[in-house]
Amino acid sequence: MEASSLKKYAAEALGTFTLTFFGCGSAAVAGAALGNLGIAFAFGLSIIAMAFVIGDVSGCHINPAVSLGLLLDKRLSQKEFIGYWFAQFAGAIVAAAALALVIDLADLGGVLATGLGCNGYGELSSTGLTAVGAVIVEVILTCVFVLSVLGSTANEKTAPYAGIIIGLTLAFVHIMGIPLTGTSVNPARSFGPALVMALCGDAAAMGQVWVFIAAPLAGAALAAGIFSFFKKKTV
Repeated sequence: MEASSLKKYAAEALGTFTLTFFGCGSAAVAGAALGNLGIAFAFGLSIIAMAFVIGDVSGCHINPAVSLGLLLDKRLSQKEFIGYWFAQFAGAIVAAAALALVIDLADLGGVLATGLGCNGYGELSSTGLTAVGAVIVEVILTCVFVLSVLGSTANEKTAPYAGIIIGLTLAFVHIMGIPLTGTSVNPARSFGPALVMALCGDAAAMGQVWVFIAAPLAGAALAAGIFSFFKKKTV
């Protein structure tokens, strides 16, 4: 493996770790104090911070759905796409495990009491959103989010501020999505906490995680299609 590729994958793992640890950690540890708005900004600020740390290294995707959108827009090779996915899922799993350890070492009642910021529908949704509703919500939210990535990074005028644009967009989709599904828009961020929760004895989120993998990927593909339609030159 080339050193440059290794750095990109390491950057993606670090970025996804940061997003998952601080975003999901805010929901699990301080959700009651922060409220949905505070949790939304925890996710958004994680993106902004990482964009200025690893943006020049890997592009700061830190989300398999974003990588899919950029692959479909022909800005990412298939080889890098696979490496990015592996790094992103690994980073999220390690972050969820680290978060679980921190919770168990604190007087918070344990992981089964706090959760790990998992996504869910039905009984796992604070509004009782159905599975079909969760699919619809995640497709729409991810589509809007990935469109912000594709648009802000394609233009030389907005590229220097892309991290801020993308971070704020992630925050605003979370504001609506948190009461409905907990807001995924990121398969790795959903899979890591769900897996660790299952290992801790609660497999409910793991049983629903397919929605939060499939729907964001569908939303990313939709975003790539919409972006391609708008950027085509008309005769």
